[in-house]
Amino acid sequence: MSNLRPEPSEPVAAADQVTPARVHAAARPDKASPRVLRSILALDDFEAPARRYIPRPIFGYVSGGAETNASMRANRGSFDDFAFVPKALVDVSGRSQKTALFGRTYDAPFGIAPMGGTAMAAYQGDVVLARAAAQANVPMILSGASLTPLEQIAETNRNAWFQAYLPGEPGAITGLVERVARAGFDTLCVTVDVAVGANRENNVRTGFHTPLRPSLRLAWDGITRPRWLIGMLARTLLLHGMPYFENMGQRAPMLSSMANRDWRVRDQLSWQHIELIRRQWKGHLVLKGILASDDARIARESGVDGVIVSNHGGRQLDGAVAPLRVLPGIVAQAGGMTVMLDSGVRRGTDVLKALGLGARFVFVGRPMLYAAAIAGVPGVRHAINLLQEEIDRDMALLGITTLADMRPERLMNARSFDGFEASCVCP
Repeated sequence: MSNLRPEPSEPVAAADQVTPARVHAAARPDKASPRVLRSILALDDFEAPARRYIPRPIFGYVSGGAETNASMRANRGSFDDFAFVPKALVDVSGRSQKTALFGRTYDAPFGIAPMGGTAMAAYQGDVVLARAAAQANVPMILSGASLTPLEQIAETNRNAWFQAYLPGEPGAITGLVERVARAGFDTLCVTVDVAVGANRENNVRTGFHTPLRPSLRLAWDGITRPRWLIGMLARTLLLHGMPYFENMGQRAPMLSSMANRDWRVRDQLSWQHIELIRRQWKGHLVLKGILASDDARIARESGVDGVIVSNHGGRQLDGAVAPLRVLPGIVAQAGGMTVMLDSGVRRGTDVLKALGLGARFVFVGRPMLYAAAIAGVPGVRHAINLLQEEIDRDMALLGITTLADMRPERLMNARSFDGFEASCVCP
């Protein structure tokens, strides 16, 4: 791992870009891909087949938010509040979406967000996401709540990031930071919006628990999902043995009648601990879960390299503001610090709206997990291709050739009227 931290992130200059294949219709998987992918034309289309494949408790855990799901709904709704202002008669034949981030150039301005329990829904789910991301040249963030040892993912994808859930205990922090460094990761992402566990009522209603508790209800849920039972659970146990939560405190099995996850006490984690991590960690340091602009200022002053504006996909504080709404204020406080965003991104237009409001990069979560569950690496590659091709098409229709051209003036309030004076009152 290099001790040097390159400049944060910039869109790649037009002269350095390679013109991608032009897109004229919705992306289609090749004939060798699983049949289930043939009818999937957008990221939202992955959810229905995933619901049929994944047992109800696990699907409920992945798909649900906290309490009333108000923040989940707000995440999607926030994108509808902005409209595009396209430029006409622009030569867009040389457009490209390549993006430089922390010293690496990626083929798209988005990556795969960290998601715990991926390997409960998809066979070798974390490995699948890592392989697909490496093939597509986009970043993937491994969750600290994953069932795959972080060392294995570092070997699978040398450009993967690691996301940590940390207690406010210097000894535990130092131990994990040293382990991540030994594995070869160069970007450490610390999640800061999990002081306590969220009130996820949907988990109770669907019978989800970590570790999964053996029960007649769980057995029935598995039996009624035979493809998951054979293709994921039986295959995993036969070829790899019982999966364990590997990267957060003491190891715990995926399935147990008695074991409990080692959550540690995280309500003591503070800026002092971030400064400790900054002194110990020589790679890129990112904080995930920032929503207050003043926190972005403190992060910058603490030597943090980047922040991910996020409300945890609506899974923590129900009613937390949608990240898109606070993005401009956070960008204003960021200075040279890289600002990224997740939570609710589903379309190429969503990506471009976030970039237009100042984000350098975005991350996508649930649809990538659904894609991994129903079709493995080909499924995730198809999801990535869909989003890349939407961005390419949308750039052409907007009249821009580089992502640097996606500036605030290409957006307007969807409920306002350009040139209409507020003082004008119509009869």
